[in-house]
Amino acid sequence: MAQDSTSSSSGPASPPDTSPKTGALPDETLVIRAQKGDLDAFDELMRRHQDRIYQVIYHMTAHHEDARDLTQETFITAYHALGRFRGSSAFGTWLYRIAVNKTLNFLEKKRPERSGPSLNDLDWNAEHDPDLVALITEKTPRREVTLAELRQKLNEAMMKLSENHRLVVVLHEIQGMPHEEIAKIMDCNVGTVRSRLFYARQQLQAYLSDYL
Repeated sequence: MAQDSTSSSSGPASPPDTSPKTGALPDETLVIRAQKGDLDAFDELMRRHQDRIYQVIYHMTAHHEDARDLTQETFITAYHALGRFRGSSAFGTWLYRIAVNKTLNFLEKKRPERSGPSLNDLDWNAEHDPDLVALITEKTPRREVTLAELRQKLNEAMMKLSENHRLVVVLHEIQGMPHEEIAKIMDCNVGTVRSRLFYARQQLQAYLSDYL
């Protein structure tokens, strides 16, 4: 007698894996998974946030190597502190706060060594910072400015601001963050953020007056 074609000695097939992949999950779910030891979940969180964290740190330091090191330190600190994250703010806000604190501490320690950025490091991509470029391009320039000159002047002007004033410009004008989120990151009230941003804009316009 022929064997029934539907029977099999290998046993039932395993059900397909229907669990959502990390890339499709919100930060909040990934944080919970990472807190339980899921390294893939933390890797996904790092992948999502590392570029923006790096950009903030770079615009604060004007040094690529420093920015890379501080970005790495930020995620190492975040990983070890993840068990203490309770979700009272967004994970991204919490991560920015770690990055900002590390960067400000770094700049405070480096202040006696550096009076400003190396000209070799002044390669801020001005074309992608329209709010700051507008300070120059919205009005008729007194003389033609090359892109290299523009990058240099913008970076020099930014580095003349205090760290706190520079930070609000980077977070608001470049990162596009609302005042309320910046206040959480900088641990201050919204009014302070607005006043710092106003002052920073006034200072940038003064520093760039020859190009207006």
